[in-house]
Amino acid sequence: MKKEQYLYQLNKNSEVLAMGVKTRALKAAFPYTIPVLTGYIFLGAAYGILMNSKGYSLGLTVLMSIITYAGSMQFVAVNLLAAAFNPLYAFLLTLMINARHLFYGISMLNRFSGTGKKKMYLVFGLTDETFSLLCSTEPPRGIDRNWFMFFVTLLDHLYWITGSILGGVVGAMVSFNTKGIDFVMTALFVVILTNQWKSQKHHSPAIIGIGVTAACLFFFGSIHFMIPSMVMIVVILTLFKAPIERKVAE
Repeated sequence: MKKEQYLYQLNKNSEVLAMGVKTRALKAAFPYTIPVLTGYIFLGAAYGILMNSKGYSLGLTVLMSIITYAGSMQFVAVNLLAAAFNPLYAFLLTLMINARHLFYGISMLNRFSGTGKKKMYLVFGLTDETFSLLCSTEPPRGIDRNWFMFFVTLLDHLYWITGSILGGVVGAMVSFNTKGIDFVMTALFVVILTNQWKSQKHHSPAIIGIGVTAACLFFFGSIHFMIPSMVMIVVILTLFKAPIERKVAE
């Protein structure tokens, strides 16, 4: 076999092997994302219907779901698009609503190390639900960890985009009352928290999170509690990282 033929065959074998790794990772990731699928389809559809009711095109709806991909902020953005242009207000509002994602990214630095080109997308796709899944699940034995995390993130993103498309299309044909439908996201969070609680023997991180959040809600109120909650949770978990890890390892 000539050298060129040997190299060509070697590359083909590498591509087939890589494809097998990706396919297995995709199949392994899908079952974990089914709860998110349910929530994102409904909530994404509500967003699509809301955008349609305000007169925005399906193309803009889908584009925002692709490049913004921040559920709560996208709902707020529907009104921002209709209001007078105020970049400072939009910046501060976005920072307040999505500040928690800064902490998500910081806490995932170790987990995302070594993911190469996938790292940028993994950071971009860190929604609340994806973050919860990546924190609470481990890939099955024999599944590439990096591709598993990538497909969990990608599938969740696709669910949101699909829901937006469905909402935009259906909203153009039928009138809907979307009041209360955003509770789907809260219900989804409760399900994820319950599954994570049942899968872990030690619940100190969850108890710390719930306790600190409740305390900040009491002292700072429902509008301003999010950022101090995140800061205090990160500080406490950092200070008590060693004893928490020892308990988890027992």
